[in-house]
Amino acid sequence: MSTPPIERVAVLGLGKVGLLAARLLHAGGFEVVGIDQREVRSAVDFRTVSGVDVGSEELREHLAGVDAVLSCLPYALNIGVAEMAHGLGVHYFDLTEDVPTTERIRTLAESSTSLMAPQCGLAPGFVGIVAANQAASFDRCRSIRMRVGALPQHPTGLLGYAFNWSPEGVVNEYLNDCEVIEGGQRKWVSPMEWHEIVYVAGTRLEAFTTSGGLGTMCETYHGVVENLDYKTMRYPGHMQQMNFFFHELLMRDQRELAGQILTNAKPPVDEDVVYVHVASEGEIDGQMRRVEYVRSFLPRDVAGVRATAIAWTTASSVVAVIEMVNAGRLPASGFLKQEDIPFDAFLATPTGSYFGDR
Repeated sequence: MSTPPIERVAVLGLGKVGLLAARLLHAGGFEVVGIDQREVRSAVDFRTVSGVDVGSEELREHLAGVDAVLSCLPYALNIGVAEMAHGLGVHYFDLTEDVPTTERIRTLAESSTSLMAPQCGLAPGFVGIVAANQAASFDRCRSIRMRVGALPQHPTGLLGYAFNWSPEGVVNEYLNDCEVIEGGQRKWVSPMEWHEIVYVAGTRLEAFTTSGGLGTMCETYHGVVENLDYKTMRYPGHMQQMNFFFHELLMRDQRELAGQILTNAKPPVDEDVVYVHVASEGEIDGQMRRVEYVRSFLPRDVAGVRATAIAWTTASSVVAVIEMVNAGRLPASGFLKQEDIPFDAFLATPTGSYFGDR
């Protein structure tokens, strides 16, 4: 039985990433409706609706007329949207890194007639697709190390950072426990620990544990890979400053305020860079080998606009997955793990090809 095509997509949350994802989908031939509480001030070629509250009957009416919904909302709002999509039999996609949110969506998928696909961003998301492709190349894989950093190209101050990503998401990653596989054991460790130095194209970076970047990979690779972990990359000194902010100043107890303070101190920049460093080790024909995927992604023109690196890498990741579902390259129902997405097929999509265009 062939997969029914996805013709109409609702995109919820028209910030930088959501608006770009909507542009990409529209450019790819999908009929798009963009939905946000705020009025969209940018010129767009697709229909937009403003003043819609998540959970409202008005939103339900809009979703009842589409084939898929992409939530680019803060993670705390995603469960309500996913439940609505599940009830309507509409395909669901999001960008969340939040573990409890993903677990709830996974429960919904057990009785879903449509596809439930959370965690389709950069990390979790794209890096998991890369890592799974590496792991499959070994006869026995002993380690998978995934590192991602979204940073300003020209950092200033002790933090060396700019909040080009959701402050709620960043605070969540810095404070929630992190799942890893260490020595064959699946376990939880504290965030902002396991400090190491990483170089990408000669740039010195530090890496440390943060929550959510592995998605479902610990479950998938438990008993298969001896060591698996995800870390965020920052410019040196960042982790120490953030530990001081959250733990010595007790801002961990005031997450919303912490996000406001940090965003006010380090607002977004246009000239950013996304560093990706995924490395796996294992045996091939009895010999130990190491495979690496190391890239620096910069701002670029996408769908007729100039996009920051974090915006286009995140938006392109999820749009490529939607394109694969539409083409019948991925399941049409149930729960989608990012590590089950074939890397070559991902790169072969119109939008996934941006990751191969250097």
